Amino acid sequence: MEVDEKFLREVGLSVMPEEQKRVFLEYAQEELEVRVGEEIASGMTEEKMQEFENAKTDEETEKWLNENKPNYREIVNKTIEDFKNEISRNRDKILG
Repeated sequence: MEVDEKFLREVGLSVMPEEQKRVFLEYAQEELEVRVGEEIASGMTEEKMQEFENAKTDEETEKWLNENKPNYREIVNKTIEDFKNEISRNRDKILG
């Protein structure tokens, strides 16, 4: 899940000044990671959360997700689309 120049074009923010883009991209990346994490964690027990946090590599994380949250790709895609829509609706405020 990469928030990049393409992401900015898709939400109508590619006209931002470069410094503002850099700051916004950092914010958006962090915010998206938090939102995806919250959605994936929704309904998990403390034990399952601990198992997930103990995954050390990308491969271990993906294996755990496939076994415990098989719809995680759908969750990620929906969260990304919802976030893009939210940003697009607020584009004028963001551009100020």
